[in-house]
Amino acid sequence: MTPNPAIMQSVEQLDYRVTVGDVATKAGLDVNTTQQGIIALASETGANLQVAESGDIAYLFPRNFRAILRNKYWKLRFKEAWEKIWNVLFYLIRISFGIFLIVSIVLIFVAIFIIIIALQSSSDDNEGGGDSGGGGFFFFPRFFFWPDFFWIFDPGYSYRDYSHSRQQKRQSNKKDMNFLEAVFSFLFGDGNPNADLDERRWQTIGAVIRNNQGAVIAEQIAPYMDQIDRISAEEENYMLPVLTRFNGYPEVTDTGEIVYYFPDLQVTANKQQKQPIPNYLREIPYRFSHAGSGQIMGAIGLGAVNITGALILGSLLRDGTIAAQIGGFVAFVASIYWILLAYGIAFLGIPLIRYFWIQNRNEKLNQRNAQREEWADQIAPPSPELQQKMSHARQFAQQKIIGEQDLAYSTERDLIEQELEQSDKIDQEWQRRLEEGS
Repeated sequence: MTPNPAIMQSVEQLDYRVTVGDVATKAGLDVNTTQQGIIALASETGANLQVAESGDIAYLFPRNFRAILRNKYWKLRFKEAWEKIWNVLFYLIRISFGIFLIVSIVLIFVAIFIIIIALQSSSDDNEGGGDSGGGGFFFFPRFFFWPDFFWIFDPGYSYRDYSHSRQQKRQSNKKDMNFLEAVFSFLFGDGNPNADLDERRWQTIGAVIRNNQGAVIAEQIAPYMDQIDRISAEEENYMLPVLTRFNGYPEVTDTGEIVYYFPDLQVTANKQQKQPIPNYLREIPYRFSHAGSGQIMGAIGLGAVNITGALILGSLLRDGTIAAQIGGFVAFVASIYWILLAYGIAFLGIPLIRYFWIQNRNEKLNQRNAQREEWADQIAPPSPELQQKMSHARQFAQQKIIGEQDLAYSTERDLIEQELEQSDKIDQEWQRRLEEGS
């Protein structure tokens, strides 16, 4: 069984000594999956089991468990290598769209230049000579030998820095896009900002339960769920997946209210402080692009130049005779003309369609955020009815900390030594009871 990356990361964040509840809360995984994953990880890495007198179990992992796994699993080594290769490949894919745009513009305008020169030469021959074709000659060299043309390939390029001071570093940890990456961002955006929404949801719900020592009411969980209709709100059906994931149990109080407690999340390897959590689960609105405004305007400008040039070239190639007469480079460009034109239309058309799609998607997203915020407002501050319900839930709240003094057995120490210690502890306990009885 290949170790779960989320479990591995949680073990590291929890300082290598964990319970199932600790990891389930931190990673947002369901308890059964977490338990199986921890057992598998402990088995593969030689972790030690620490059993408390209450029967609860903590796992103590070696701090170099990733190196141990890397030596055992070729799949992990392959995955790490593939991630490095994929980063390079994906970068090349991103910049390829900008490169193709520039190549398209170059092909179109060089072809136009050659056609115009050929037409001028033909016109001069018909008129008996003359030197009128030199005026357009300087366009080609100036376009290609612009002194700093290759700034577009600079991975650290920023339009603002280039315009003002390329030596001045931006005060940001996020690496700026170069222009070719900005072209990809302009075309396709920067991915789903809520790709980790489900992970954030369960991590936050786990933190809410842990902050309340393993006992909550449904209204405390509602701000982190998706849209809840009236029937689900009354019957609290949305709590079912929470109970399933974290091995929870509903309990009906004397007043007929339902509270939910989670025994597995009440056991921890170390004393847990309350974690800061958001009032509700907020979905991040989609942005059209993370590229700078100057980069976007540059992409639009180049797109307009590309499609304008394609239309001009199309008018020159309309009768089909010029390409045949000139041949060579012009004939090649004429053969791929429709590809160049289609790319020019798509280059401006795709972002336009995507813009309206984002507006529609953000409208629905904002509605979901607004409903979650309404649920959050109901418990901040809570009404007297909710306060009473929450006080009933606190009757089931507790936190079991598996300390070193609570251990009955640990695989990291000799068994005989531990049995002797346990016998001493039992003798001391009997002695204490006898003294109390007397």
